[in-house]
Amino acid sequence: MIVRREDGYEIATDPDRLDIELVHHWLSTDAFWALGRSRETVEQSIRASLNFGLYQPGGAQVAYARVVTDLATFAWLCDVYVDPAHRGRGLGTWLAAVIRDHLAPYKLKRVLLSTLDAHDVYAKVGFVPFPDPQKLMILGPGQASA
Repeated sequence: MIVRREDGYEIATDPDRLDIELVHHWLSTDAFWALGRSRETVEQSIRASLNFGLYQPGGAQVAYARVVTDLATFAWLCDVYVDPAHRGRGLGTWLAAVIRDHLAPYKLKRVLLSTLDAHDVYAKVGFVPFPDPQKLMILGPGQASA
């Protein structure tokens, strides 16, 4: 899938087009939720996810997001990152909208995400606070192997 904006930016789901070195750099050095993430982990997460690369006119990658999903009932939007030099152009909102629209035909029961500071970006495309956060639970790092 490729979606283009009038200004020449485009979003593609082809994982072979991703600049994995760049995605690893962004996540491991600048994304607070993924600081120190290994290249091996980034590569494994890409292989096991639906990926969205956002490219500037001319083809260089400027943003990334991935969705972990069964394409039947549930999806988790994560690792959304826009290069600082390209922020403020509505790219994050556009990326979230394209992802929402890409997932719509699957009629998923729930699409979740977690954000510390981008609530307004996601609200613009329909995300709302989880209605019953007291129902959510988490298995923390290292607990899954216990």
